[in-house]
Amino acid sequence: MLDYIIVGFGLAGLSFAKQLEDNDKSYLVFENHSQKSSRVAGGLYNPVILKRFTPAWSATEQLEKSIPFYKEIEGKLQESFVTKLPILRRFNSVEEQNTWFEACDKPILNQFLLPKLIQNTNQALDTPYHFGEVKHTGKIDVKRMLASYLQYIDNKKCLANESFEYDKLIIHSYFIEYKNIKAKHIIFTEGFGIKNNPLFKYLPVVGNKGEYIIIKSEALKLKEAIKSSVFIIPLGNNIYKVGATYNNLDTSPKITVQAKEEIEEKLKSFLKVRYKVIDQVAGIRPTVRDRRPLIGTHPDYKNVHVLNGLGSRGILIGPSVAENLFQYIEKGTPLDKEIDIKRFEKLR
Repeated sequence: MLDYIIVGFGLAGLSFAKQLEDNDKSYLVFENHSQKSSRVAGGLYNPVILKRFTPAWSATEQLEKSIPFYKEIEGKLQESFVTKLPILRRFNSVEEQNTWFEACDKPILNQFLLPKLIQNTNQALDTPYHFGEVKHTGKIDVKRMLASYLQYIDNKKCLANESFEYDKLIIHSYFIEYKNIKAKHIIFTEGFGIKNNPLFKYLPVVGNKGEYIIIKSEALKLKEAIKSSVFIIPLGNNIYKVGATYNNLDTSPKITVQAKEEIEEKLKSFLKVRYKVIDQVAGIRPTVRDRRPLIGTHPDYKNVHVLNGLGSRGILIGPSVAENLFQYIEKGTPLDKEIDIKRFEKLR
């Protein structure tokens, strides 16, 4: 009998699989590659919400846990995925500059925001009001990391590259059975795919579609990520990822002309050099109305669990909530009430 079955393998599935590895638990991952939000995301880790200059939820604790977590994955796989990358926030007015300096004086934010104006030296950018710099930021090659980890668990015979068939799941009192497989626990980490899960479809996951364009520009020469009305994220070799859109009305995984036009319009408002669009990607973020993850155990089945709703900050959130869920299942350590799915039991 296995200890766990994991259904889905984005950042949530990776975070929980590593908990199992670290604690010598046996597991099998089911992954059909239907959900792509982790793989197409920008990959930035950033402890500050740059629209309003406010700290992200539990930013300090998550930053302290998540970056060592990914460094351990680098060591396990003998590959490099984590890169330190400054993020510069482009100011649109003197008022925004003033708001930035007010934020710098706040106890939580003064560790993350540099209290000075950064002069623009890149002639490719129109920046009349300068930049603010965020500290402790970087980029993770999430797509390559997930692919490498999947290859690692495939080599261990712990991967099933197939869709999970819910109607084949039999839930017993002390274990679950799926086809010819038995496990003590099953955990669903399906992202927006949870909307098709009969056990957890009552949870209020809202699909928020994000699209990026990939551009090439030899004249841009950026070494930092720039946040204005869109992010520009350097990928190397004069290639940049630009976006993203936020659309909670369209849950199709297909790229759209409308998103491309929206991103380009915003980009051209401050980019002064020529570029070429060479690709476009889209994914559906699993977001929750209260902006907190969905972590916990099914109300009726003590061996059926969920780890979902990481939204657009899965890089920072995933490792800490996965550890919280693992400790809850194995040792009875209480879940953080802010993330426990019990808060939505009335929706059943």
